[in-house]
Amino acid sequence: MKNVLLAVDRASTWLGQAFAWLIVVLTCLISWEVFSRYVLNNPHDWALDAQIMMYGTLFMLAGAYTLSKNGHVRGDVLYGFFMPRTQATLDLVLYILFFLPGIVALTWAGWTFANESLHIRESTFSATPLPLYPFKFMIPLAGGMLLLQGIVEIVRCMQCVRDGEWPSRMRDVEEVDVDKLKDMVHVKDEDIAALDAVVVRQRRSMK
Repeated sequence: MKNVLLAVDRASTWLGQAFAWLIVVLTCLISWEVFSRYVLNNPHDWALDAQIMMYGTLFMLAGAYTLSKNGHVRGDVLYGFFMPRTQATLDLVLYILFFLPGIVALTWAGWTFANESLHIRESTFSATPLPLYPFKFMIPLAGGMLLLQGIVEIVRCMQCVRDGEWPSRMRDVEEVDVDKLKDMVHVKDEDIAALDAVVVRQRRSMK
């Protein structure tokens, strides 16, 4: 079971990291359009549509990735003080009551919208129209991956309720942990205090 959960984590991570490169493409496109519009006096009517579609794709396909890292925003004022089993029970109830119905509806409706868009070869309304149906297929893709990752999180909640501790998950980029950083570079609090004292003495001597 653990290998299955981590496999879904890896799929969500790969998808999120792959489409994260859209931010580079989006940055280059915006920079070029600004240069073209204000320096070359040659704006492109399709550029805004392309930017919106790329940003929408990036935003939607980050959902499963973020869920796999437990990175979605939550009201943590009281939640962080709960025992793991209580946290898992609360998460499990919320997943079943709110997450599953909402994501199933998103995936189902997104698939319907995407197929209708493909059927009529829907495009944007700019003077130079762009095909819109490829972008609309990102909706069921994002919903399906989010649903799959959500099922994994539900299984994790059930395991935590049973065992009293959260099961492992894949690690990714994290904020700097000062204590871990100190251990890595072999720096002690006493060394930092001594360095601070030297800096203070130097500042006093310069006055």
